[in-house]
Amino acid sequence: MKQTVLRRYARLIARTGVNIQKGQEVIIYCELDQPKFIELLVDECYKAGSSKVKVEFSHQPLEKLHVRHQTVTAMAKVEEWEKVRLQHWVDTNPCRIYLVSEDPDGLKGINHEKIAKADQKSWPIVKPYWDKMENWYQWCIAAVPGVAWAKKLFPGLPRGKAVEKLWEAILFTSRVTDDPVAAWDAHIKDMRERCNYLNGLGIAELRYKGDNGTDLTVGMIPEGRFKCCGEASRQGIFFICNIPTEECYTSPMRGKAEGIVYATKPLSYQGQLIENFWIRFENGKAVEVKAEKNQALLEQIISMDEGSAYLGECALVPVNSPISENGLLFYETLFDENAACHIALGMGFADTIEDFQNKTLDECRELGINDSMEHVDFMVGYEGLDIDAVTRDGRTVPVFRRGKWAF
Repeated sequence: MKQTVLRRYARLIARTGVNIQKGQEVIIYCELDQPKFIELLVDECYKAGSSKVKVEFSHQPLEKLHVRHQTVTAMAKVEEWEKVRLQHWVDTNPCRIYLVSEDPDGLKGINHEKIAKADQKSWPIVKPYWDKMENWYQWCIAAVPGVAWAKKLFPGLPRGKAVEKLWEAILFTSRVTDDPVAAWDAHIKDMRERCNYLNGLGIAELRYKGDNGTDLTVGMIPEGRFKCCGEASRQGIFFICNIPTEECYTSPMRGKAEGIVYATKPLSYQGQLIENFWIRFENGKAVEVKAEKNQALLEQIISMDEGSAYLGECALVPVNSPISENGLLFYETLFDENAACHIALGMGFADTIEDFQNKTLDECRELGINDSMEHVDFMVGYEGLDIDAVTRDGRTVPVFRRGKWAF
């Protein structure tokens, strides 16, 4: 891939994605797959005004070794220096860039029950720090190709050509054109107009129906609003949290979901794929799940904490989005969730509450935003899905027909 194109992509992430302000610190989380691109990104972060850029590498084989050899107690322990670091983040609000590139099957065979137990023990310690940071900092999730990921998508190609094909797909769906900033300005404008229309309806419920068996009704929060991924933090700094993004999303009312919903794409969760599954809800809670592959992992997701069995997000994405029309199943939520409507189990987004800047996090949750250590998106949209909005004044308004916007 040409360096000039990758430079534009790095600049897009730094300046439009997290929108680094002069003097801000930046943390980049990534795998070992694209060190040259990381160099470009770090350079662009400094050119955008960052005072300090820190790169934190991870590696799936090492993660498997840690889980295999450490006890749950060792995995769960939050060291004093880690608490100091968390407090530093609370005080300074560094930008965060997450670059995904990992193998979708890279953690196959890992002890997920052990990980879950460790996370459940450590979460009460780190949660207060993350609550204080909620909606204060800018963050962006983007992608670069990893060899294993590329070979999963293009198994018939040699490694180098597979990586190049994945680069092409990432850059196309991320709107890295000759002028990506202008492309993103137009895209955000379109999504905001759709959100404004939805917010003007006064939606009380969304009703999902599909010929695959989906029949789900989800209640909305009266103070809730649909938004797109181009929004402002509590500090008033505009940023785009997902590159790419095609979704208009909101957080539903905790405890208001009834019926069954079928997933339409595999879910990549902690390095393993959950495939061909459905979830049934009663009184807002997932009470029954079934998966052809990795059933136990799906059951683990909804039992991580009190809120992990409740919904945290409803996102609307048409099947004629660029990612969907690209025709690839990416096996990566960042892309697959932007190819189809999706919902998420777990944590909701406080910033979907109107005037959230003048409310505390607890006040947003009292209005109906779900709280959880998890946030797991799964795809439910396809060409056979219809969605209706039932408004607070009793109207039924078509929102999606056959997987596409109905307005």
